[in-house]
Amino acid sequence: MKYRNLGDSDLQVSEISLGSWLTYGVGVEADKARACLDTAFDQGINFIDTANVYGRGAAESFLGEALKDRPRNSYVLATKLFFPMSDSDRGLSREQVEKQLDASLERLGTDYVDLYQCHRYDWDTDLDETLEALTAAVDSGRVRYIGFSEWPAERIQAALDNGTARKFVSSQPQYSLLWREPEREVFPLSIANGIGQIVWSPLAQGVLTGKYDPDSPPPPGSRATSEEMGGFMDRLMQKPVLEAVQRLKPLAAEAGLTLTQFSLAWVLRRPEVSSAIIGASRPEQVIENCGASGASVDPALFARAEEILAEALQPA
Repeated sequence: MKYRNLGDSDLQVSEISLGSWLTYGVGVEADKARACLDTAFDQGINFIDTANVYGRGAAESFLGEALKDRPRNSYVLATKLFFPMSDSDRGLSREQVEKQLDASLERLGTDYVDLYQCHRYDWDTDLDETLEALTAAVDSGRVRYIGFSEWPAERIQAALDNGTARKFVSSQPQYSLLWREPEREVFPLSIANGIGQIVWSPLAQGVLTGKYDPDSPPPPGSRATSEEMGGFMDRLMQKPVLEAVQRLKPLAAEAGLTLTQFSLAWVLRRPEVSSAIIGASRPEQVIENCGASGASVDPALFARAEEILAEALQPA
């Protein structure tokens, strides 16, 4: 496993990190989830990402129990806030930052998180109020660093212009061969200001593993067949997209990688990316994903993959 700095912080994070969206505490049984976590550590993953809203606290509670016997300084732990936790609890107000952070720490069984992230931008709360609350959380020792997920570039710049608040060190955007939007504005702005990318859905929720045959139903047990985990895949499960993904397999083979590893290596080719977050329901998936770390791939193969998928994603 290779490691990269998270932005201009002193956090060294594994190139592959383990996430818990739609999986731990929700769609994956506890013993299987624990096996994935143990395998992740065995493979050199040191970065675990979660959020309070995943399973309405269930993912954090699972991790709190599963991590309790590991030395706290042996892993980097990240969580988030923004989405509703009740009918009245949502957003990034000072009150919510304090309340949700306390609740997350209790569920996670720790005195601090290494990274506390704003899960989305809160248009109903003054940005300065959010930044002041996050700064106070860092100053209290309960948070080491702060980050954001899926913020518009102009709001990122507004936060950078604050001048008195603690600076964001991380951005968590969706990024994959099938979703390249952050390259336009978020990546250039971030790298110029010491903000690293922790990208989510780098395998497009499993579509870029190549396991979905365009002419057959999704395989039993896959994310696309899961009521808990497959609800966000309609855009990806289109025949032209699945056919194009199948055409990437020879390129991956030429690189000496599985398509899964090839797709992750494509994400990691960017210096802006500190880590790619994977989701796994079986230990063998973790092992395969980790094989992408440090992979050397001819850029011409990546360029060809981009061309194939760009054609498939063109509007009809």
